[in-house]
Amino acid sequence: MRADMTIRVFTCGCFDLLHGGHVRLLQWARRCGDELVVGLNSDESVRHIKGPQRPIVGQEERREILLALECVDSVEVFDGRDACPLITKLRPDILVKGPECRRHPFPEAAAIEEVGGRLLMPEWLTDESTSGTIATILARYGAG
Repeated sequence: MRADMTIRVFTCGCFDLLHGGHVRLLQWARRCGDELVVGLNSDESVRHIKGPQRPIVGQEERREILLALECVDSVEVFDGRDACPLITKLRPDILVKGPECRRHPFPEAAAIEEVGGRLLMPEWLTDESTSGTIATILARYGAG
């Protein structure tokens, strides 16, 4: 915790085609502390992780959408596959990650531990995803 006693919460992701699962995660994360900082994957980072067709929405627009949410205090765009350097720089008290991280190891878990913070993963979240939304759109309306 910082000298001013503010509890800083951090979460990160692509946040491409923002959906209800994103919003619920962000609202829950904000309730865990006094300030919510969102680490946003850059366009290049999203392409590296998700493939050449992504992101659907560019990083500046994704950043603008996130900042429009009352629960988000600030957004930090980052390059690379993970947000570890950003966690080291910001030293948040809490890292919140969604349900996808229960199935796959992720480096941010070690990074938050290294800065003396803790990891929280809400149990109630459903497994909504932007990739699933895109697949539904393509199934219903076709690729053309």
